[in-house]
Formats: sequence, structure tokens, C-alpha cells
Amino acid sequence: MFTLSPTDIQALWLSAQVATAATLVALPAGFAIAWLLVFSRLPCKALVDGLVNLPLVLPPVVVGYLLLLLLGRQGPLGALLNSLGIQMIFTWKAAVVACAVIGLPLMVRSIRLGMEQIDPHLLHASRTLGAGWFDTLRSVVLPLTVPSLVAGATLCFARSLGEFGATVILAGNIPGVTQTIPLAIYDYTNTPGGEAGALSLCLVSIVLSYVVLLFNEAALRRFRKTNG
Repeated sequence: MFTLSPTDIQALWLSAQVATAATLVALPAGFAIAWLLVFSRLPCKALVDGLVNLPLVLPPVVVGYLLLLLLGRQGPLGALLNSLGIQMIFTWKAAVVACAVIGLPLMVRSIRLGMEQIDPHLLHASRTLGAGWFDTLRSVVLPLTVPSLVAGATLCFARSLGEFGATVILAGNIPGVTQTIPLAIYDYTNTPGGEAGALSLCLVSIVLSYVVLLFNEAALRRFRKTNG
């Protein structure tokens, strides 16, 4: 029978918050990295591309452990944050970082595909008319990559909703604090008689993912209709 406990509702709400925050964090970074890979002339593009896409092929627990080494109290960034009074590990902020890192490659790939489809003649015309790189970015590149931005943000959000491995390593599984939907399902599967709760959260997760995909399609159709 479909039932949701107060702890389940907390997990749903926290998942939505973490996924939204992770998407907002990854969006400017994803746009900047995609622009760098498409339009810059850096000789180390292949290296940057490989590092960005590494979370796609590494097990999420490996990514989580590397983040733990980096952001832990003895880690280089963790020690700095700790000196500033910022607690990162085993908080919802750690879950946001884990989801943003895992979802970033999907966002970069989507935005990069959109940028690669921009007509080079438009960029040349912009430079010919005396526009600087920032004006070209604002008036040409950004408007033409809106569909890919929407697609990338949607993929990152959906991926963040289902992220488990890196989150459980970096943020832990604390009900009401860091327990998202996948972590709550994991708890149910390890609890005798928890099958009904696990199934309920699985159904909710499927519905949420489907709604996100529908929103993505609706947003892209509206953009094409407005600019078609």
C-alpha cells in the first residue's frame, strides 16, 4: 500500500532542495567549462575534457571518497573551510557538492553540444562589428544556448535526485539532515518489513523523474515556438 511516513516526506523535500541547489551551483561552472572547451584555444583542452567527464566513468563511491579527502577536516579545502568556521562533511551542503560534481559532466556535454551548433558566421559578424568577447557571449552565445542550458540543467537535476554513492560517502545517511530519496530507499531495503516503504519511495522517484522530463520537453517546445 502506498504510504509515506514523515521521514519519507523529509527525504523528498531534502532531495528537491539538494537537487535544486546542486543544479544552481553546477550551471555557471558548466557554462564556463563548455565555453572554454568550444571557443578557447588552450592546448590542454583534452585534459580538461577528460577531467570533467571523469565522474561519468568512475564509480560514484570513488568520487565521494576523493571529495572526502579534499573536503575532510585534514584535507586541503576542508582545513581552510574549517578555519573559517564552515562545516561541510555530513551536512546537506556536502550532499549538494556531491550531486553537483556527479551531475556536472551531463550539464557540460549538453551545453557544449548547443554551443557547437552556433553558426561561426554569427560570431565573426559580432567581432567584425566591434563587439568584445563579453558582448558576444551575452548577445550571441548565451541566447542561442538556452535550449541546451535547459536540457543540461534538467539532466543535472534528475541525476541529483538519484545520486547515492558519492552522497553517502561525503554527507552520510542522517534522517532529516542528509537522507535523500535513494538513501531512504537503501535504509528500507536493509530493514525487515521495509519493502512497502521502499516501493512507495521508488514510485515517487519515478513520478518525479517523469515530471522533470515532461518539464524539459515543455520548456524546449516553448522556446522553439517563441524563437521559431
